[in-house]
Amino acid sequence: MKYSQEHVVKYYECDANSRLTLPMLLNIVIDTSEAQSALIERDSDYVKHLGITWVITEHDLHITRLPSTNEKIIVTTEAKEHNKYFCYRYFWLHDEEGNELVNMMTTFVLMDMTTRKMVSVPKELIEPYQSEKIKTIKRGEAFPTLTQKPERSLFDVHFSDIDTNQHVNNSRYLGWMVDSLSYDTLTMYQPRHATIRFIKETHCGEKIESLHDIIEQTTQDSSLTSVHGLNVDGNKCAEGIIKWRKQG
Repeated sequence: MKYSQEHVVKYYECDANSRLTLPMLLNIVIDTSEAQSALIERDSDYVKHLGITWVITEHDLHITRLPSTNEKIIVTTEAKEHNKYFCYRYFWLHDEEGNELVNMMTTFVLMDMTTRKMVSVPKELIEPYQSEKIKTIKRGEAFPTLTQKPERSLFDVHFSDIDTNQHVNNSRYLGWMVDSLSYDTLTMYQPRHATIRFIKETHCGEKIESLHDIIEQTTQDSSLTSVHGLNVDGNKCAEGIIKWRKQG
């Protein structure tokens, strides 16, 4: 069962190139999924009534073009598949002419709000989505290991980074990864593929160590790949890989 809604890209959702930022892209698509859940009466209040909450474990984005300021886009989502523990929700962004801008798969799990441990997917929760039950587990790609001397940036976790699940909103992790790159890189290149995996919750008052390597760059300097890791007190809380192409 697919669900779509329109969105006009705001200036504060865009970067210095007037294109939608990756963290804002995540916020927009998750808002669409929440709108669908509310429509079928499976919103956050319903989920919390069961003593559980949704947690995102991975995003995988394929980007043809990021929309720009004031552009009208159509955001579509489908909670397409699930197994005992993992739910796979798909997202698409299209422009007004129907051209696909972004496609994305997000992996969700359910966590017990008291024990903070993963629980199986209740039938009464998933049934209205008309999601197909599968036996397989979709596994993402293995990330390259960071070098012994990666580039390093430090970020503080502020109160405004915390969402209603009482931990850092998932879009902030991607923001810390992107913000560790140089201004020249971010203005000269645009992302074409990004995968981010979440490993451990982070909380207000902690310090994020954002590490990255540039591991691949063509001789013509038209594309590059950045590998990222986020740590708190030496413990990895997220990892990611972003493939970039030079702006034409």
